[in-house]
Amino acid sequence: MPRLSEVIAALENLWPAERAESWDAVGTVVGDPDQEVSRVLFAVDPVQEIVDEAVKLGADLLVTHHPLYLRGTTTVAATHFKGRVVHTLIKNDIALHVAHTNADTADPGVSDALAGALDLRVTGPLVPDPTDPEGRRGLGRVCALDHPLTVREFAARAAERLPATAQGIRVAGDPEALLRTVAVSGGSGDSLFDHVHAAGVDAFLTADLRHHPVSEAIAAHSPLALLDAAHWATEWPWCELAASQLDEISDRHGWDLRVHVSKTVTDPWTAHAAATTSDPLGAPN
Repeated sequence: MPRLSEVIAALENLWPAERAESWDAVGTVVGDPDQEVSRVLFAVDPVQEIVDEAVKLGADLLVTHHPLYLRGTTTVAATHFKGRVVHTLIKNDIALHVAHTNADTADPGVSDALAGALDLRVTGPLVPDPTDPEGRRGLGRVCALDHPLTVREFAARAAERLPATAQGIRVAGDPEALLRTVAVSGGSGDSLFDHVHAAGVDAFLTADLRHHPVSEAIAAHSPLALLDAAHWATEWPWCELAASQLDEISDRHGWDLRVHVSKTVTDPWTAHAAATTSDPLGAPN
């Protein structure tokens, strides 16, 4: 069995910490470099529910996309929910490693996995990484459809292919507009509208879209269609991609790691009530 330091070195080769945004908090949060690793669990969120799953699974390493402490802390006391996560990990000899924005821009990365889940053909990054001479790394992906779909049909595909959440898929724009090219970005994406416009795509699928940016983007870049999925759902496909990458590394090194992907839904939204107004074109009195 490999030591944690060996597995982390392999993960850092996939997602170098120096490629993370300056504000980000990536890398190993908990773990003894000399401990042996035989079982690894991938998940989006380092929350107690996932840590308990790792304990039950007998995992030695938990790899998550989201950081545990993005803005730092002065305590890991178990009286706080993040402190309880740390205590549970240490008591059960489970290491925690985070790959966040360094996985977003990787080749392949979070948006490649999202595009793959939606059966899209990636043609390049939406926001290219200027340090990549091959022009493959960067934030988001510009994609082509194998055959044109209406916005409505593409939204239905996204609802079917992405993990189910209470939110589902929200659409801004003409549902019957025909799509040939689509940009995607896993996670929050409404800061990328200028890049989406410059790419000249027919639609943009991402998460966490807000009222004012969407209203302005539709007005400025019509007939652009926007599709808003749940944040967790757009990033979960990366877990499967990352697990397959570690599986390949394990086979190559003869490590015989057992690699798992959590299917636990950690999207914070738990229910959705559809509007029932009798006049869909007017606000209630």
